Amino acid sequence: MKKNNLYYILCLLLCGLTNSACLDTLTEDPNSYYEKKDFFTDKSKAQMAVVGVYSVLPTLYGDYEMALPCSDDTYYASGTNSDNTRRDIAHYTLNPANQYVYNAWKGLYQGINYANYAIQGIEGMENYEGDTDLQAMVAEAKFLRALYAFSLVRYWGDVPFKTTYSDSYEHTYQPRSSRETIYDQIINDLNFAKGHLAWADASSSPEKASQGSARALLMRVLLQRAGYSLQMDGTITQPDESKRREYFNAVIREWEEFKTNGYHNFYTTGYLELFKGFSAGTLDSQESLFEVAFYSPDGSTGTKSYWGTYIGPAVAAPGIASTEANQFMGRANALFRVVPEWKEFFEAGDARRDVMVCTYKFNWDKTSYSHKKVENKNGRDWYPGKWRREWMPIGYKNPNVTDVNFCYIRYADVVLMAAEAFNETDNTPEAWKLLNSVRKRAGATEITSENYASLLKAPKVYNLNFINDGDEAGRFRTALYWERGFELAFEGQRKYDLIRWGIIQEALALFFENSAANTSTSTGYPAGKNFRKGKHELFPIPTDELQLNYLLENKNNPNY
Repeated sequence: MKKNNLYYILCLLLCGLTNSACLDTLTEDPNSYYEKKDFFTDKSKAQMAVVGVYSVLPTLYGDYEMALPCSDDTYYASGTNSDNTRRDIAHYTLNPANQYVYNAWKGLYQGINYANYAIQGIEGMENYEGDTDLQAMVAEAKFLRALYAFSLVRYWGDVPFKTTYSDSYEHTYQPRSSRETIYDQIINDLNFAKGHLAWADASSSPEKASQGSARALLMRVLLQRAGYSLQMDGTITQPDESKRREYFNAVIREWEEFKTNGYHNFYTTGYLELFKGFSAGTLDSQESLFEVAFYSPDGSTGTKSYWGTYIGPAVAAPGIASTEANQFMGRANALFRVVPEWKEFFEAGDARRDVMVCTYKFNWDKTSYSHKKVENKNGRDWYPGKWRREWMPIGYKNPNVTDVNFCYIRYADVVLMAAEAFNETDNTPEAWKLLNSVRKRAGATEITSENYASLLKAPKVYNLNFINDGDEAGRFRTALYWERGFELAFEGQRKYDLIRWGIIQEALALFFENSAANTSTSTGYPAGKNFRKGKHELFPIPTDELQLNYLLENKNNPNY
């Protein structure tokens, strides 16, 4: 459990020191009470600076990061009227004034600036070159800088970027940097991190960066870099084949290090218990490689999470006295819906089906004075099910707020990333072996040449006319399309898989045309109708930033 986690007690302390506001996020001072020369005087203060870099994560992942990667073919925001936040993002009706997009932009730059501050300060400390503790602290900060920078590139493409701390307005404004230059820095940071962080073990907390989390994030970065992306001239391109193979081979080398170390594996008690554990607050570093940590001591301060309330099955507010709050579930607003067809795509024995798709909600029953589970027969009212109030400890401090962590990256994703890299480097037999190991954990049938059509063609699933499955490598790509959806839905990767594979428009259109979420009289899931190729692969640069940063030349991303 995380209730006495030193990192987040320190985080609360640091947040109390860093609450001064600035007009531009690049000038926000992570240690406003201290000059660097006065602050970086011992290891305890250096550690405080690193904790400050972590402190941005809960702001980003407590809410905004639920909406930014949705609107693919697994889930979407409920309701279609404009809200200038999550609905407009999910349904591809957003504009440069969208508040969630702006808050994500602001938070990511804040995180990078905090990281730059910590890295520069610690590297300037006496005996840094000979002190492995200080080097490990820099490795954590570089891991986090890479994580923040990777989000910037995935969301906006070419963006302003620097690796030095901004402490005044004249240092704030930067022109766009090429995403390739930023990718090079991300990879350098992760290579440093993996070389100076220890592998996790059974005593480790996944709330803290480790060598495994650095290597896993590097795999994710390499695959994204190898794929398609929207350029500033409006074209959608991918690297040449020699570069792609270079990136895939680098992914495989990271996978080999995972195998050599041998600690990370699938959660020992199964897929359902893995996600029950996330909701319950269980910390287990074997499958969970890195988590964004949340803890609010009273429901109003600290790092507040909305996993299990904003996303998850609906739970009605209990009609109880405030003194009884420790005896009942809190409420869950359930702001997102699952695309219902996914439930039928799973085999009946696949443990992931009833975790991914939740078909019930909880009403408050006055007569029994308790919550009552109610099945929703209409698939338009089904929910993403990986985080649920019912799996959390009874009682609440604030009926909307939870302490549930967000798992940013886990071992099953690493396995599937390695499988993809093997397939793209002409070792499809090894790719099938790894993909089927993920299916085996879930209780799903192993995919073979003999059963491929019965498992991965209509009527079991949709035919994917945009993926050529005329050879074994193509059949694997089709299987991977479905398997990453089955395994990783709602975990922040699906949308970016579809973008890097160059098929997001086709996938959205396919589900728009076939989903029961849309009827002849209403459209609950309009993403496939609204998505515009050559525009929506990236978010718009926020209006405020375009107005402040003259070096952007008032030029937004394509077609905004």
